[in-house]
Parts: sequence; structure tokens; C-alpha cells
Amino acid sequence: MMYELSDRVRRLKSELEDFMAAHIYPGEDEFYRQAEILGPWAVFPIIEELKVEARRQGLWNLWHTAGESSAPLSNLEYASLCEIMGRSLMAPEVFNCSAPDTGNMETILRYGTDAQKERWLKPLMEGEIRSSFAMTEPAVASSDATNISSSIVRDGDDYVINGRKWYTTGATDPRCEIIIFMGKTDPADADRHRQQSMILVPKSTPGVQVVRPLPVFGFYGVPDRAAEVLFDNVRVPADNILLGEGRGFEIAQGRLGPGRIHHCMRLIGMCERILERMCRRADFRTPFGKALAQQGVTLERIADARILIEQTRLLTLRAAYLMDTVGNKEAKAEIAMIKVAAPSAACTIVDWAIQLFGGGGTSSDHFLTAAFANARLLRLADGPDEVHRNQIARLELNRQHERNPSQTGGVAEVLSLEEVETRFAHLHPASDSYLWK
Repeated sequence: MMYELSDRVRRLKSELEDFMAAHIYPGEDEFYRQAEILGPWAVFPIIEELKVEARRQGLWNLWHTAGESSAPLSNLEYASLCEIMGRSLMAPEVFNCSAPDTGNMETILRYGTDAQKERWLKPLMEGEIRSSFAMTEPAVASSDATNISSSIVRDGDDYVINGRKWYTTGATDPRCEIIIFMGKTDPADADRHRQQSMILVPKSTPGVQVVRPLPVFGFYGVPDRAAEVLFDNVRVPADNILLGEGRGFEIAQGRLGPGRIHHCMRLIGMCERILERMCRRADFRTPFGKALAQQGVTLERIADARILIEQTRLLTLRAAYLMDTVGNKEAKAEIAMIKVAAPSAACTIVDWAIQLFGGGGTSSDHFLTAAFANARLLRLADGPDEVHRNQIARLELNRQHERNPSQTGGVAEVLSLEEVETRFAHLHPASDSYLWK
């Protein structure tokens, strides 16, 4: 199936590409300089300057409105724009399309009350504040989110929150004013997926302490403002609960589906840019008397990178298409597949690029180290590869069982060793069953 772009998406794509060429790429060196000098607790001036221009051009909140008055884009339509923004780690925030804000805005938009939308969604969409998402914990294996041990306890008209979170995205940003917190409201519920809830916690609430920023492979604030955050008897109004008690997993699934499309398409854009750099580097670097572009291993890696990019893009677009047409639940296998495929492909392509660039590839001069940190992080964020592979395998086994409920005949047939020997003995009558010894 071919995924045709609408005229509106073609226009937005062209405008984004022009903006990237005119403002993003020329500003990247300054962005990395500011990130290094100012650190994760600061606002980076170049980002704020470019936000003004992006909004002036109508390239704002593309995840939702595709312009101030446009109808929302579908997942499939927005995917193509994510790919362009993903070519630079600084770009998504410039367009108010970066994690965790997009996921948090989508969560409040979908599950929040009118009062919650007015208080938090409106300033987030205006770019007046930023947000954070607190789910992962250092004390438990958070790859199984049912392990989350932080507590959300009802006390009259309030909830009292206790827990220690880490890799809490966005928490060190001085503009961060609201945190979506996931914890247990009913740890005794027999259904382990109904124990958790999500609640809105203003960052300024007494008891909220951002303990420290967490670097990603030595990068503070690029590509992620991750932090460790302590919640010590934090009291918030009961009205801050999202959707109701026990609905945390339901919200998480609604939040993470689109977010995985965004992450994967941004990774594809990043890979496209890295492949461009690999090709340019291969043309003008000449070791041992001939250009790298004439070396067999270089040609092989460039070819394989192109194959990986095309495969991953098509798989991700298919997932987006299914989400739009049959819903997130029916597309859960495809969503899980892209979450494994895209970061893995990106890690491989970046690694090849570093090898091609030599020692310089391990520095911050060529975008490669930050790209690798981003790609490697995403093999863990929103669930590690192993969790998604397990889900994919279980879904495939269920699919095969439904197609072949008797488990006999066709591809589902399973033979014992004795049955195999009996069935195929005539092929090797004198072998004395040597194949099985």
C-alpha cells in the first residue's frame, strides 16, 4: 500500500524543510554550545528565539492543529512531518512538538477535565510553560510497569503522593510547571493493571524535589532533560486525578501509541541525515590511495543503511495508517514492531557512521555522538526491546492458534522425534537414523 500525502501535508512538509534549512541547521552549533555551557537547568536562548519565528510562520503545535485554525492531522499525516523534525535534535521543541510535552498535551486533551485543560493544556499549547512525565522508578524493574511502587493515597479532598522517580523527562527545565505522575492508588486490586492511576502534580507543590539531572551518555539536556525527582508527602487536590482511579494503564496505552510513531519517525529523519553525511564523508576521505566511497565495506554499509531506513519507514507508516483506520488496540503488534525496529536500525546506522568518520566520529563535532545517545536511549524509553518482542511473539502465537486451533496440519503441525524418524526413514534406509544421533 502506498501512502499518498495530502496537499496540506505537502505544503507543511515544504515549509518545514525550508525552515530547517534557514534556521535549524545554521543554529545547531550554537544550540550545542548553549546546552553545554548553560546546562540542563537553563533555558536555551536560541530555542526561544526560533519558537517566535516558527509560530509566526504557522509551524506550531503540528502534532495537533497543523496551524492555528486547521483540523488535526492524522497519525499518518503527522508522521511525515516528524521525520523532517527528527533530522535535528533541537527542532521538535522549536515547533512545540517535543517529548514529553506532546504526550502530556495529548493526555490532558484526551483524558483531562475542562478545568484541567484550561489550567494546564492551554499554557502548554501556547508554549508558556513546559511539563514532565514521572513513571520510571530506580528501586524496581520499571520495564514491568505493574512494579511501580509509588503511592497515591486519598485523604479527604486530597491525594497524598510518595515516591522516587527517575528518567523523569523535562523536570530540570525551569519552565516546567506540571508533572504527570503515575503511582498506585489500590495496590491490593486483584487486577494488577487496575492498581495504578495518573495524577497532575504542579511542580511547585511542597514536597516535590528535583534531586539531580541525569545525563544520557554524558549529554545533559540533549536530547533529553532527564532527572531524578523525589515526591515526599506531596498533597494535591483530588480533582487532579486523570480519568479516575485505576485508569493509569489505560491512559498510558492511549498516550504511548502516538508517541511511538513520533519517536520512530524522528529517528528515521535522523538516520536520513546521518546517511547523507556518510555519503559526503565517503566521497572526500581518501585512505590508502582511494576514496572511502570506493571501499567495498563502505558501499555495503551505505546500501544496508538505505535498506534499513526504507524498511523502517514503511513499517512505521503502516502502523500509523492502522492506528488511524482500525485503532491503537488493533495496531498494537505494529506499534510494538516499530518500537523495536526503529531504534535498532538507528543504532546500527549511527555506529556505521562513527566507524566511517573515524576518531572524529566519537567527538561532538559531527552530530553522531548525540544521535547515538538518542537512538540508544530509545531502545529503553517507552519500554525496552525485550518487552516489545515478548508482546509481538505472544500476539503472533495467538494469531497462529486462531488460524490453526487444532494445531494439526499445515504450518502448525508439530511432530515428535519418533514421528519424524518414521515419516522420513525411507529417505535414508541404511542410515540407522544417523540424523538423530
